[in-house]
Amino acid sequence: MVKRTYAILGTGALGGFYGAKLQKSGLEVHYLLKSDYQQVRENGLIIESKDGDFTLPQVNAYNNVEKMPQCDVVIVSLKTTQNQLLRDLLPPIVKDNGTVLVLQNGLDIEAEVAEIVRNVSIIGGLCFLCSNKVAPGHIHHLDYGQIALGEYTSNYQSIGITQKMREVTADFENAGISIEPLEDLLLGRWKKLVWNIPYNGLSVILDARTDELMADIHTRQLVENLMWEVAAGAKSTGRIIPESFIQTMLDYTVKMKPYRTSMKIDFDECRPLEIEAIFGNPFRKAEAAGVTLQQIRCLYQQLKFLDLRMRK
Repeated sequence: MVKRTYAILGTGALGGFYGAKLQKSGLEVHYLLKSDYQQVRENGLIIESKDGDFTLPQVNAYNNVEKMPQCDVVIVSLKTTQNQLLRDLLPPIVKDNGTVLVLQNGLDIEAEVAEIVRNVSIIGGLCFLCSNKVAPGHIHHLDYGQIALGEYTSNYQSIGITQKMREVTADFENAGISIEPLEDLLLGRWKKLVWNIPYNGLSVILDARTDELMADIHTRQLVENLMWEVAAGAKSTGRIIPESFIQTMLDYTVKMKPYRTSMKIDFDECRPLEIEAIFGNPFRKAEAAGVTLQQIRCLYQQLKFLDLRMRK
């Protein structure tokens, strides 16, 4: 069996967790780091997980992409606020006819990658993961972990399950990661926004964890209203989100351990917020189709104000 090599661009709570799981399964993984570089190079990665703790005492750590080898699969797990770096980071490390796996939140982000690298397959991945980086090189996996992925084509035309998707799926399954191949990536991205838009946005604006949002009758109703508006956005692009899916997401969050969303953590630590990818792109895409997502636009405007004030 061919063993594919992997590169991780963004070794944080998400990229570090999945990269470590792939390495633990026996695959060759290379990690690009910034502030954690020295710690990880000397001490490896520590994964504290509900599925079992483990440590990788030695990892292939780099602080310069030019020193990394070309890999079969490059996982992009940077925040979308750093995507301007991809023009310099991606071309040196992805093999010709290789794969770029985009594990980022939001909409229309694969199109950015397609403008940077040619002759590669681009796969979008939707991660349902509760994970935090608690210290340099130390990741705490609280809950869930499954990924849904689909291959990107121009204008998000559905092309079914491809060979590249099967290869990546096999590697992740072998690493003990639950993974679901998608025939329609655009539908998958809208479905992920059903969770990301209400919980990421409201957690920042209302200074609340997921359990607090679900415990109050007023905020729970607001969450549900936002979910239905995401479904309206999806419908404007020809994708239908079933009513049962919205109820599943509500139930899923009630059962989740109390969770501070990734956007709330970024806000608390005064880091740029992923507003354009998660909020701006969806409402603009719907407006281009003649549908106004009023509540999502309202969240967007409030978050832009808070983000700007935080940076000042």
